[in-house]
Amino acid sequence: MIPPTFLGLAALAAGLAAGTAAHAQGAPAPSRPDPLNPGAAVPAATHTSALARYRSAAEVKVGSWRDANDAVTRIGGWRVYAREAAQPDAAPAPAPAASPPPGGSVRP
Repeated sequence: MIPPTFLGLAALAAGLAAGTAAHAQGAPAPSRPDPLNPGAAVPAATHTSALARYRSAAEVKVGSWRDANDAVTRIGGWRVYAREAAQPDAAPAPAPAASPPPGGSVRP
């Protein structure tokens, strides 16, 4: 004999499935024009260019190359840039201490 709780669960599952299927049968979809009919009314095709809102970059004033060379000479030349590149980066910040897992302490 099948237990009554199993029969109740089976009936509940069948009822839910039927209710879901009935709910999915909403309003009918709007009709579409027949794709084989060359005279069917269709919406006009539109195109929006990806570049429609493009704004060109502003002109950047480029200084004199002689002034740039003089600035590099005042700083110390290419050797200063090479020394800066060879120096190690700043020490990273120490990692935070590990926190115990949620719900208890760490077990050995």
